[in-house]
Amino acid sequence: MIHPHTELQFISKEKGFGVVATQDIPKGTITWVQDKFDQVISITDYETSSKQYQDIMDYFTFRDREGNYILCWDLGKYVNHSFKSNCMTTPYNFEIAIRDIKKGEELTDDYGYLNVDHPFEAMDENSSRKVVYPDDILSFHQEWDALIVEGMSQYDKVKQPMENLLSDEVRTKVNNILSGKSEMDSILNCYYEPINTNHASKN
Repeated sequence: MIHPHTELQFISKEKGFGVVATQDIPKGTITWVQDKFDQVISITDYETSSKQYQDIMDYFTFRDREGNYILCWDLGKYVNHSFKSNCMTTPYNFEIAIRDIKKGEELTDDYGYLNVDHPFEAMDENSSRKVVYPDDILSFHQEWDALIVEGMSQYDKVKQPMENLLSDEVRTKVNNILSGKSEMDSILNCYYEPINTNHASKN
């Protein structure tokens, strides 16, 4: 489920539609949670689906650490890629804002940690990165971990309208992280490594 203070808007001809904040969303706020309405589609179900359904899954889903295809039931499936994303996933099936998101600003993810099946050239953002690769997380997980930890440092200082969607297990993990009892798990734990595939990488 996407943050309640968002709406779908047309962004541009190049990007199409995207998810835009209708109110300020402070750094450290949960922006998305994988909930019980999101569809979890197994690799077998994907492979045995017709091309029509596969095309939909290729366009609207991301893959979890087991390789399942996750299809968000709400606006979450319209969140666009950015090499300078303002949201970032955690290993706990929720995302947070890694910087303040202003009203009217688009919420974005870096698709480099969403286990894309094939590399693709993204819009130029004056970034050293021009292409999203399936294994980007192997190269950038330390950088992304630091951004997540910094964002989580504000977690208990901001309103969390989506915290009630977290499982008891995840809430316990989050509380232990905030209290210093445990460290944040690496985003590397989100990586799915395909077996016997020809997924291209930059290496």
